Amino acid sequence: MTQKRMLTGDRPTGKLHLGHYVGTLANRIKYQHEFESFFIIADLHMLTTKNLPEHIAEVDKNAKHLVLDAISAGIEPDNVTFYLQSAIPEIHEMFTLLQNLVTVPRLERLPSLKDMARDANIEMPYGLLGYPVLQSADILCVRSHLVPVGKDNIAHVEITREIARRFNHLYGEVFPIPEGMVGEVPTLVGTDGQAKMSKSLNNAIFLSDSPEEVRRKVKTMYTDPNRIHADVPGTVEGNPVFIYHDAFNPNKAEVDDLKARYRQGTVGDVEVKEKLTIAINNFLDPMRERRAHYEQSGVIEDIIWRGTQIVREETKQTLYEMRKAMGLSGVWNRIRRKAENYQKKQVKSDPA
Repeated sequence: MTQKRMLTGDRPTGKLHLGHYVGTLANRIKYQHEFESFFIIADLHMLTTKNLPEHIAEVDKNAKHLVLDAISAGIEPDNVTFYLQSAIPEIHEMFTLLQNLVTVPRLERLPSLKDMARDANIEMPYGLLGYPVLQSADILCVRSHLVPVGKDNIAHVEITREIARRFNHLYGEVFPIPEGMVGEVPTLVGTDGQAKMSKSLNNAIFLSDSPEEVRRKVKTMYTDPNRIHADVPGTVEGNPVFIYHDAFNPNKAEVDDLKARYRQGTVGDVEVKEKLTIAINNFLDPMRERRAHYEQSGVIEDIIWRGTQIVREETKQTLYEMRKAMGLSGVWNRIRRKAENYQKKQVKSDPA
């Protein structure tokens, strides 16, 4: 392995949105040539909060959305490897071997797990508590060096770093110690202004939204609640419309002018939102073109199929190195040799 590696991905629970773009997708695009890149479709992680038959029945459709969204945003399919997590059984064994290298109290200190249980309106299942350990198996199965994640998951990468260091200390150097990376733009607030952008909260602008859908969503966006009329000076700081302008409008002079006039009460929400609509649609237009090119039947599934075969072979090799370092392969080999010797003696003693 000469080139350093990048591992990241998403749960197949729906389409990607602008929050995903600023959170991790922009970094995936930025570093896809610098690193050998692996993008996981994390359907096993999905089961921690969505494990009903109807959820599982949606995985193949949602997996296609994830890959298509990523490619539309600028990921080059010939340059990266997409793969389906559940199709690699060796990851399960890695998960088993790694789970004894971290304590329950350490996992319980992760606030993100409690947030996930709360958002899903469930009690904490065993699988959700072990989510970061399975995530460690995902990262370490391809021996990744870089892990672009959202802010909520950076603490999970630290768990992986601790597990990798612990494994290397006990059994010998097998894993690189991965580095986490969060997006340069802060967590993107939803269009309702009440929480971060989320598929489940219906406050998201998706990368696959049409120009009309973007216009409709921007038109209903939350702004300064104290600004009753356009001639009332408004607050820019924390205002979702201006957060989106800062993130997606490349015309900084226009944004500065809108902010100044908004503070003075000389521009209405209609103009501010109309210019934001134009900026977001200009941002998404190239994605729409790439989506149309790749949306033919079978292409995305073929990308996932081929990538999964590659990662399974990588994971088999990593698991072999783990078992060898731990001495587990030696245990089985010694038992096998003794059993073979015993069977040979039995044949000699019973020539009939």
